[in-house]
Order: sequence, then structure tokens, then C-alpha cells
Amino acid sequence: MLVGINTSTLQFSIALLSTDGALLGECYLSAGKAHFGGLFPALDFLLTNSGMGKKEIECVAVAVGPGSFTGLRVGLSSAKGLCHALDVPIIGISSLEALGAQMHESHLPVTALLESRRNDVFVAQFKWDSDKRLTRLAEDQCLEYSDLAQELIFPCLFVGNSYHSQVPRLKESLSTHFLLAPPEMWTIRASSVAALALERFSARDFDDPAALVPVYLRPPDIRPNPYQKMGG
Repeated sequence: MLVGINTSTLQFSIALLSTDGALLGECYLSAGKAHFGGLFPALDFLLTNSGMGKKEIECVAVAVGPGSFTGLRVGLSSAKGLCHALDVPIIGISSLEALGAQMHESHLPVTALLESRRNDVFVAQFKWDSDKRLTRLAEDQCLEYSDLAQELIFPCLFVGNSYHSQVPRLKESLSTHFLLAPPEMWTIRASSVAALALERFSARDFDDPAALVPVYLRPPDIRPNPYQKMGG
């Protein structure tokens, strides 16, 4: 059994996936005042309700970014801690790839978007080949909305993590034809993270926990404290 973890967005999730790809359970939560503190209670809930135990966890798959700086640090450290406690391997998965992989019925290129909290967006583009394998058309990158028309292949299908904020920006910035995934699909599923890790799990292609780090794509926002007293 694999555990999938996504904390790259404020709506985070955790899932259990059998080694044959069957979804055993999944929880979605929002990072409120407790931030991502509900992650391990959600795991305990899933294990209890699926009749499974921690001893049956064989691998942990975690979204490594891009995304929320705080969320990525929490998710990766939690995943590493779980792997260490259970003595199981870890596999890191691109957050954008996990989002794009959810559009498995698309015949068009799939463009995955994640908010970056600036006037830009994290983006990558994928397509499904004739063998039903997800392949990349563009690497993970951080772009201005105004640059999307020049950097992407159109027509395409967009999916993101914030339908109500990202769709208006797309309509404002793009004059070319594009399609939108249904609103309920605009979130990263931890089960997608785990599903992408299955092939690597079968091939015993694991990551080195010490070398696995978050993918930020850009420096964090650092703002001066307006209440800090000036020295001198």
C-alpha cells in the first residue's frame, strides 16, 4: 500500500492506494489556523476506516512542488518522518504533474496551473500518448499570465487549483481558443500523487530522502516587518 501526500496548496490531501492502483481512501482538508496539522489525524482516520495498519504501508509518495512554500516544507518533512518511522522508501512527484494527470480523458494538451501568490503562475504542459502515458510538453516554470500565449501549445485544456481566481485571469490574458476542466477538478488529489508513483514503486526507483528537497522555482516572498524598530 502507498500513502500519497499533497500539501503544495492550501487545500491539502492524503490518500491510500493499493499496489494494484485501487483507491482505498482519501481525505481533503483546508489549511486554516492549524495549518497542516490535520495531516496525520487524517492518515489515522483513513487507516482505521479502510481496515489497514501502518505496517502495511510500503512507500510514501509526496508532492514536492512547485506550490506553497510552507506547505511543501511541511509535507516533505512529514513524509520523510513517516518513512523513517516505518522504514519505507519515499518518491517525490511534481505537483503540476499530479494535477495534469487527473485529466486522463483529455485528447488535447493539458496545462496545469498553480497559484504563486504573485502576478504570475506556476505552469507545465502535458499530453497523453498513444500508450496512455503522460508525457511532458513543457517543464515546470513560473510565468506571467501575459506570457502564456507565447509559451504554450493551443488549443489546450486548463486545470488549476483555484477556479474562481485563475479562470478570470486566463480569460483576461488569452484571446486564443482553450478549454477548462470542470470546476470540481481544480484541486490536486493525493491519490494522483500516489498513482504517478506506482510505476516507480514497481521498478524500485526510489528517492534518497536526504537529497529530496522542495521545488520552489522562485525565491520566497520576504517582506520587511513594518513594526521592527530601526537600529542606531
